[in-house]
Amino acid sequence: MDSEQVSRDELLAVIAQQQTVIAELQATIGTLEARVHELERRLAPGGARGMPGLKPEQAAESNPRRRQRRRENSARRRQVPTRQVVHAVAACPGCGTALVGGSVKRTREVLDVVLAPVEVVEHVYWERRCPGCGRRCVPAPELGGQVLGQQRLGVGLLSLIATLREEGRLPIATIQWYLATYHQCPLSRGAIVAALHRVAQQARPTVAAGLGRIRAGPFAQADETGWRENGRNGYVWTFSTPTEQVFVRRRRTKEVVDEVLGPEFSGVLVSDFYAAYHHYPGLKQRCWAHLLRDIHELRTLYPQDRGLARWATAVHRLYTRAVAYRGKTRRARYQARRRFEQQLERCCAPWAERPAAVQRKLCARILRHLKELFVFVAEPMVPPDNNGAERSLRHLVTSRKISGGTRSAQGTDTKLTLCSLFGTWRAQRVNPFLACRQLLASPQV
Repeated sequence: MDSEQVSRDELLAVIAQQQTVIAELQATIGTLEARVHELERRLAPGGARGMPGLKPEQAAESNPRRRQRRRENSARRRQVPTRQVVHAVAACPGCGTALVGGSVKRTREVLDVVLAPVEVVEHVYWERRCPGCGRRCVPAPELGGQVLGQQRLGVGLLSLIATLREEGRLPIATIQWYLATYHQCPLSRGAIVAALHRVAQQARPTVAAGLGRIRAGPFAQADETGWRENGRNGYVWTFSTPTEQVFVRRRRTKEVVDEVLGPEFSGVLVSDFYAAYHHYPGLKQRCWAHLLRDIHELRTLYPQDRGLARWATAVHRLYTRAVAYRGKTRRARYQARRRFEQQLERCCAPWAERPAAVQRKLCARILRHLKELFVFVAEPMVPPDNNGAERSLRHLVTSRKISGGTRSAQGTDTKLTLCSLFGTWRAQRVNPFLACRQLLASPQV
C-alpha cells in the first residue's frame, strides 16, 4: 500500500485492525503466561524448582487428611513354622519343685535367613568289569532334571540367575556379587551370561507355544517402545493377552504386525492410533486411554475455551456410559455399539468442520476411527484401552533405563525371550523361580 496515495480513512482502518491484532496477541500471551505459572506451581510447591516435599522452614498441614478406614482386617498373618523351639521353666524359682506339663501361654514368631552355601555335587562313575564275559560296564549319566547338557550349573542355579536377572533386573556384576556373598559361589561374568543364553534356548519352545495361544485368542493387545542394540536404535514390539506376553525386536513398520500375528489371528487387535495397525483387516479396538489423555492435555493448554470444555465433557460421559453398558444378548450389544457411534459422531462432526476449533484435529481422528472405538461394547471380553500392553512393556522399559540396551543380536534375542517367558509368568501370577526350575527340569525333547 502506497502511503502517499491512500486516504485518511483507509489509514485509520489499518491502524484499528492492527490494534485489534495486538490486543488479541496480548490476551494470548497473558493466558500462556498464566498457564506457565500454573504448571510451575504444580511441578514445584512454593513456586521454586527442586526436590519435592516440604522445606525445613515450611510448616506441615494444620489439618492432615484422616487415614481411610480399612474394609478388612490387615493384621500381619503368621507363616507356617519350619522349626519350633519350646521354652519352659524346669523348676519353680520359689521353692525349687520340678515342673512338668503345662499349657501354651504365648508364641512369638521370628523370621531369619539361613545362609546356604552352594552345594557342589561330584558325580563319580565307577567302571566295573564282568568276571564272566570281561565286559567293562560304566553307568549312564542319568542326570535328567538336574543339569542341562554338559554344563556344570544345575537347574536350580540357572533358575536363580535368570530370576535375578529378569524379575530383579539386576546387572550381571550384581548377580556375580550376590552369588559370591550369600552362596559362596564364585562365577565369572561370562558364565552368568552363558547361563542366561542356555535358559533362553530352553525356553524358546515355551515362548513359541505362548505366541500360538495369542494367535488363537479372541483379542491381542499390541504396543512398541524403543530398544538400542549395540548403539543402534530399534523397537521392541509386545503382543499380549491377560495371560500371555511375547516380545520381538523389529523395525517400526506395519509388516511386524503381519509377521507376528500371522494369518492365524482373526481376533480383535487392541492398539493405539499408530498407523502401523491401520492395515489390519479384522476388527480393531483403539485405545480410549490415549484419546482421553490427548483430550485432557488439550484442555490443559486451553483452560478458558468453554466450547472445548463442553465437548470434552460430552465425550468423556459417552465413554463412561459405554463402559458401564452391560448388554445381555449379542444383538443388543451390537445395536448399542451403533448407537454410541452415532452419538459420538454427532458430538464431533460440527467441530471437525471449524478450522478455528482447537479440537478439530482430535475430532477428525475420532471420525476417521469411529468404527474402531466401541468394539468393546459388542465384544465384552475386549478391553476399551491398551493399558495391558503398556503394563507389559513397563518391566522392559525399566530394564532399558538401567542397562541402556543390549550389545549384540544374541543378547537381544536372549533378553526378549526371557522377557516373554517371565512376563507370561508374571501375568499368570506364578512363582517365577519355581516355574523356571520346573521348565528346566522337564524332560528335554
